[in-house]
Amino acid sequence: MEQLTLSVNYENKYNHYKHSVGKLMLHLEWCTKYRYKMFQKEKYLKLVEACIRRAASLHGFEIIEINVQPEHIHCVVCVSFCYSVSKVLQIMKGTSSRLFFIHHEKAKLRYPQRHLWSRGKSAASVGFTQLDKIREYVKNQDEHHSGRGNHTL
Repeated sequence: MEQLTLSVNYENKYNHYKHSVGKLMLHLEWCTKYRYKMFQKEKYLKLVEACIRRAASLHGFEIIEINVQPEHIHCVVCVSFCYSVSKVLQIMKGTSSRLFFIHHEKAKLRYPQRHLWSRGKSAASVGFTQLDKIREYVKNQDEHHSGRGNHTL
């Protein structure tokens, strides 16, 4: 699967706010409820990616890199200082789930209570020196999960 890559150089470009300067970049991961492989079909993979991108844009988050696997998501985002990590994940998971069920009516058969994502999550802050390595890790998840790759952070 071909990944959309941003041509922006993120290194040392800080965001300027009214009373602060900086950049908060996060590597986020989360899974589907019960680890169901909901995104094996290309159309559902593209749909959930679009839902996640829409959730991010609605709240002013910038997606640096994203990779959708059949049962989990890897995402590197840049967010404002006013959000906590747990709030960012709540927004990303909640909004993308709502949008996914709006655009994929049959998903309610698998998840009648409309809980697409599991309660679990993973988050790590990313610095400028780690950004390239994290982006490569997220991009290469297809190879990593196929068993051919040996990518570790």
